[in-house]
Amino acid sequence: MESNKKPENLLRVIHPFPPIYDKNSKILILGSFPSVKSRENQFYYGHPQNRFWKVIAAVTKSVLPVTVEEKKQMLQKHHIAVWDVIQSCLIVGSSDSSIRDVVVNDFSELLQTADIKTIYANGGKAYELYMKYAYLQTKREIEKLPSTSPANARYQMEQLCEEWKRRINL
Repeated sequence: MESNKKPENLLRVIHPFPPIYDKNSKILILGSFPSVKSRENQFYYGHPQNRFWKVIAAVTKSVLPVTVEEKKQMLQKHHIAVWDVIQSCLIVGSSDSSIRDVVVNDFSELLQTADIKTIYANGGKAYELYMKYAYLQTKREIEKLPSTSPANARYQMEQLCEEWKRRINL
């Protein structure tokens, strides 16, 4: 396939659900774009193999949430906001490497409403996309954390939790 041709299964997808935050949120964790499973479930980190909720539960010393409502409550209790860098893009399935034609989310309302002290990227792709598309808008630094994606085989669960605990200020 020539490098300038688009794969036929590349689809324009619009982010289907709002950010999770309130005025007390101090930490913003950004992913790149919701996976197919997350889009089906209409909530963040919906793939059963994604370790995000296990990591957040470990970092906050909380019981692992199961329902969407429990996840929202855990985030709010610990002043954590969650969103994604991308508002819409061309993408093949859940493949971050296929992302093209990015429209970035507008972070102004969230950053004006919430008391965000630190922004974290859940993985390298979220960091790269934020720096390329959102940094000029926000003028806010972002710290890259290791991805909770099952594709990140470099980190076993225990290592992932330790790295997030070491770097996140709660």
